[in-house]
Formats: sequence, C-alpha cells, structure tokens
Amino acid sequence: MKSLAGLAAASLILTSATFTSAHAQSANDAVGTWRHPENGSLIRMYKCGPNLCGSIAKVTDRQKVDYKNPNKAKRGRSIIGLTILRARKTGAKKWSGSLYNRKDGKTYSGTVTVISKNTLSLSGCAYGVFCKTATWSRVR
Repeated sequence: MKSLAGLAAASLILTSATFTSAHAQSANDAVGTWRHPENGSLIRMYKCGPNLCGSIAKVTDRQKVDYKNPNKAKRGRSIIGLTILRARKTGAKKWSGSLYNRKDGKTYSGTVTVISKNTLSLSGCAYGVFCKTATWSRVR
C-alpha cells in the first residue's frame, strides 16, 4: 500500500510541475488588449515582425486627435489606431523600446514586463532618470 501512495504522490508532483511549466509567463503573453489604468483607454498589443507594437483601440476621454504632437503635421491624426508602443524583446518576460504619451505628445524610453497572463507592468522614463510605472489589466 505504501508504494501505491508513493506512486500517487509522485504522479501528483509530476502533474503539478508539468502544469506550472506549461503555464509559465513569457514575453509573448503581452499580446492582447489591455486597459490603461489612468484613463481607461484600451490598447491593443500585437507582434510586428519580431517586435511588439501597441496601438490605441478605444479612448474614454474626449481626445479624438493627436493635438499635443510636437510635429504640427501630425496633430490632426486620429487617436484611434495610433501606434504608441514599439519594443523589442529583451528578456524572458520583457520588452524594451519607446512609448508615446498622447497626453503630452512626448516619446519616452520604456519597458513592458509580463507579470501574469492578465497583468502587465509598463514603465516609462524621461532622460533615463524620471520614471513612472503603471500596472495594466487584460481586457477579455
């Protein structure tokens, strides 16, 4: 009877380890639609070649055009569909690149880190010193 209990325990441990490794997070888990925590906008993250891109899918405020853009020729372009993220894979769960902030029209260096299947951490830095981090949630 002892060997049967030991076999059952070993089987449970093996099954648990397989389940955990099969569901381990990776940088590719950033692909999907995410809610911006400060303004409720929806951002669609997608693969663009080997990189990760993100574009605005929906806004919840009244901003319809990119009026804060420093390039006057771009100030009339629609916010919906605007690409705000371009990043390359820099780790098992991480992307690094540029983040465009439609609120001030500036582009920042930043990172996207996959925390879980439903949570991302985005960090943007100005001058490599002044950084801000936000947690984004997946939209189903």
